Amino acid sequence: MLQMIHSESDERRTRVSGTSQPFTAAAHASDGKRHLLLAASGSVATIKIPNILAALSPYIGLSICVILTKSATNFLQGQSIEQPHIDTFYRYPNVQGVFLDEEEWVHPWKRGQSILHIELRRWAHILVIAPLSANTMAKITGGFSDNLLTSVVRAWDTTGELDPPAEDEERVFWDQKRIIVAPAMNTAMWRHPITKSQIKILEKEWGIGPDEDDGEDYDGWFEVLRPQEKELACGDIGDGAMIDWKEIVKVIEKRFYLELP
Repeated sequence: MLQMIHSESDERRTRVSGTSQPFTAAAHASDGKRHLLLAASGSVATIKIPNILAALSPYIGLSICVILTKSATNFLQGQSIEQPHIDTFYRYPNVQGVFLDEEEWVHPWKRGQSILHIELRRWAHILVIAPLSANTMAKITGGFSDNLLTSVVRAWDTTGELDPPAEDEERVFWDQKRIIVAPAMNTAMWRHPITKSQIKILEKEWGIGPDEDDGEDYDGWFEVLRPQEKELACGDIGDGAMIDWKEIVKVIEKRFYLELP
């Protein structure tokens, strides 16, 4: 039975396959799998994370680690079938670990010990943030790193010079590892001029675009899956809702060239 994380620092457990072993990228470097770091920030759309995990569970060549911000955990506390507790994520065979903010520094750090946000960045081939809240978008574009998720993003290898490219036995997927985000927020927030300026940074300054040499779409590291228009949790009808979770799964399958055996 997976044990809960307790408030006392000496009893906290890193949620890596239910063990207390610290997570290191090196321990998984030769597993031959594609590594998906799936994250959720504080939005009602966090309740779609279990759907995404279930849809990806048949892919035995895919390993998944999950990051939840403190706000995101509020939506997955076992309130309903639609909102199961995060401990149920381990029912999916390819979920390697679930990480919360407090696990960044479980014990007083000593020189030579691993640093979780760096290890997760090294491990991941793709980071998908679904949902990306207005608050976390603002943090990312402003360069903040005040929780585990934003620390991973801030430490991302944006040049492709630090981490090896994502590859399997048949192909190199791309030189720069990607971050894919699915924004989710109220319509007024989505249409706000601040949001427009932040999206411009993600799509234009950091975004994946045509390479000047051959036109292939791999120049850049950020990909934005724009919201859809529907009735929002607040009752408003308009754009700002996270793109359908099935479309997010399709993007992950396409980017990783996933195929069922």
